Amino acid sequence: MFGMSLPQSFLQMNTIFISILIEALPFVTLGVLISGIIQIFVTEEMIAKIMPKNRILAVVFASFLGILFPSCECGIVPIVSRLVSKGVPISAGIAFMLTAPIINPVVLFATFIAFGSDWKMAIYRGIGAIIVAIVTGVFIAYRYKGNPFKENYHHHHQHEKATFWKKVWRTLEHAVEEFFSMGKYLVIGSLIAAAVQTYVKTSILVSIGQGPASSSLVMMALSFILSLCSEADAFIGSSFRTTFSTGSLLAFLIFGPMVDIKNLMMMLATFKKRLVFMIVIATFVLVFGYSLLF
Repeated sequence: MFGMSLPQSFLQMNTIFISILIEALPFVTLGVLISGIIQIFVTEEMIAKIMPKNRILAVVFASFLGILFPSCECGIVPIVSRLVSKGVPISAGIAFMLTAPIINPVVLFATFIAFGSDWKMAIYRGIGAIIVAIVTGVFIAYRYKGNPFKENYHHHHQHEKATFWKKVWRTLEHAVEEFFSMGKYLVIGSLIAAAVQTYVKTSILVSIGQGPASSSLVMMALSFILSLCSEADAFIGSSFRTTFSTGSLLAFLIFGPMVDIKNLMMMLATFKKRLVFMIVIATFVLVFGYSLLF
């Protein structure tokens, strides 16, 4: 009886919502765990040692760090906020946040598979991500001054000597706390994405996107709305191969992991609005520009 009374579109939205959540949850969990480990086991001194002092070099260095971190954009914000609170410059933190969900081996391999075992898209995607991240990071290094965090965003600093097991316990405590604070933004973001996917027809978008510029803009809008995990977006992206150009597919594959609804909610919960605005505008302009080269 109950199922009959709900409109079909609502049930469809519900299905999409749950699938986005299920796809994202493992990566959010991984993200908050890594964040917890960084919080407890990685000291400010360790980071200061490996980070180049020069701010441009720091951004370049951080942009390539993502190769070592198989993290999805769902879990990247807590990791970055933790690194920045440990003394990584915000410009380098942001560069890492932008590339890590794209240039990690898992995502590049998924892209290779999704586009018929052809390395071309994976390579263009990786290069594009690195260019966008470095330019955005350098821009922030020179234009953004002051505390990057929202006033009500608090960090705990514990410096007493703790045993290994105590540290493990504390890591888990942090992860759980962070999971619930990020989790609510993930849920809200996923709900919005599901609603838009249900009620905005893809065919409308496709009909708007005919020229090279407009097709890139449409695909960027689509990647923002769909809010897919970067581990899965290549499979969705490749389904548009017949409709859209290489450039606009790249716009989809690069912009989505950098800025989507879930990610934006998490960034706004953590960082000051002005910083988030700068990140979004810079990545938007750069990804758009890059997509027009193809």
